[in-house]
Amino acid sequence: MKTGHHSVFDCHYYLVLVTKYRHKCITAPMHVDLKQFVLDMLPTGVILEEYNGEADHLHLLLAIPPHVSVSKLVNSIKTATSRRIRIKYSTWLEPFYWKPYFWARSYCLVTTGGATLELVKRYIQLQSEP
Repeated sequence: MKTGHHSVFDCHYYLVLVTKYRHKCITAPMHVDLKQFVLDMLPTGVILEEYNGEADHLHLLLAIPPHVSVSKLVNSIKTATSRRIRIKYSTWLEPFYWKPYFWARSYCLVTTGGATLELVKRYIQLQSEP
């Protein structure tokens, strides 16, 4: 449990971001950079508890305090990571995207409600490709 000035909370969200057209374009070095890009842009109080991914998507487990707008945070993550990854890996991404795309418009966001955090973390850890 975490505390605010007038609250006690424990809010965890499981976020999945998918590349536009499900192109398998994310390499291992890109995953390292994507994780760092996410960490760099998270506002105070938001914690990245787990990160993993595959060639066409990534998994994030985030602890988000109630004063942070979840939809605005997801939009910020998608915008910031897309911009930075397209700049750093522009040559690699050219064959995949002829327009300034990286993420699909949609995303999956689930509260971890019934599952324990350890179960969700374990699931995310097992998601990388062999």
